[in-house]
Amino acid sequence: MKLVAKQKSSETQEEVNKYTPKNIPLPSYFTEKYAHLSQFTPIQQKCLQAGLLENRSLLACAPTASGKTLIATMAICNTLGKGKAVYLVPLKALGNDKFREYRRLLENSPYSVTLSTGDMDSESPHLAKSDLLILTTEKLDSLLRHRLSWLNEIKVVIIDEIHLLNDSSRGPTLEIILTLLKTLIKPQLIGLSATIGNPKELADWLEATLVIDNWRPVELKQGIYTEGKIQFY
Repeated sequence: MKLVAKQKSSETQEEVNKYTPKNIPLPSYFTEKYAHLSQFTPIQQKCLQAGLLENRSLLACAPTASGKTLIATMAICNTLGKGKAVYLVPLKALGNDKFREYRRLLENSPYSVTLSTGDMDSESPHLAKSDLLILTTEKLDSLLRHRLSWLNEIKVVIIDEIHLLNDSSRGPTLEIILTLLKTLIKPQLIGLSATIGNPKELADWLEATLVIDNWRPVELKQGIYTEGKIQFY
């Protein structure tokens, strides 16, 4: 397992920021959508350096609002046309948000996106026609149990909020799903989280490269509020 952490002193700023939205090999619908970006955030740069577009599995750990969703988007756009992509969400509400986001992104492309959050066990044959699937953990579990032939077309799986592996209710199902994916399909896995206590162990288990960065768009300050005053430390 390769550990990608803070920038090494020997790296120049030019090397770290060598990737931009305009010079990476992704389709025009992606570059047009993100043409307003002049550069990627640190966690995005590190994921690109770690092989995001070379189909390597990654575990990206970075604070909230640091740009993890765009990492998922780049992996998806790099896959469409070669196979199916799955965006795995823990909650239906998050699934709805991601569906709206990717439907806007893909509206001028030849690819389709489908949201499926049903709790009932079903083969859902209509999903076979879709390129990007937004699924809840329970839905993907159901599809894997049916051993559908088109599941072999899945080339990348994004696992949002992957730290929920530690959740007492959803964690066991997610662990089974990831085990089946690694065993049966072997897609590129992209785990995203802002809070993982043991990232190295999780990356080893996923057979993924660990990518960590602490940059956040707004500085996080800690302090104690008492008697109408805040003392920062």
